Amino acid sequence: MIESTNFALKAKIDCFQIINFNLLNIINPYFFEWKNMHDIIDTAVAAGKFNTLAAAVTAAGLIDTLKGPGPFTVFAPTDEAFANLPAGTVEALLTDIPKLTAILTYHVIAGKVMAEDVLSLNGKSATTVNGAEVTISTDGGVKLNGSANVTTTDIECTNGVIHVIDAVILPA
Repeated sequence: MIESTNFALKAKIDCFQIINFNLLNIINPYFFEWKNMHDIIDTAVAAGKFNTLAAAVTAAGLIDTLKGPGPFTVFAPTDEAFANLPAGTVEALLTDIPKLTAILTYHVIAGKVMAEDVLSLNGKSATTVNGAEVTISTDGGVKLNGSANVTTTDIECTNGVIHVIDAVILPA
């Protein structure tokens, strides 16, 4: 009798462990993504291709803002995009903080604008954090001001979203 009771108890425990394991495998990927999501600054730094942008944001004193609650939509130029600017431009901007700040805040829109939202904005403008308008085109891919291509979309962060662009956009 004791042997059959132990067998039944062991079967119940094994069954519970199987159910628990299966639930963890279903739930865990979602928990893992949420747990490892970072703010815009930490996400950009971790990507490793926004070093110039990170240096510029630091020089302009915008770190705390972009680590704040947001939400923000950031059109983030890559290091390659900054390298394509005329020689000496980045260095000059790093010494002209008001101009640097105006350019950086031109890459930010208040609110979280996902790629599917942008598709409905063809031919329209969006107001950036610096107050200037950026023109959006969705013909042949998403472009800003007709020159900067959005190359990667919807990098979700705890305080907004990053869309990667291949050029630095400049306010008029």
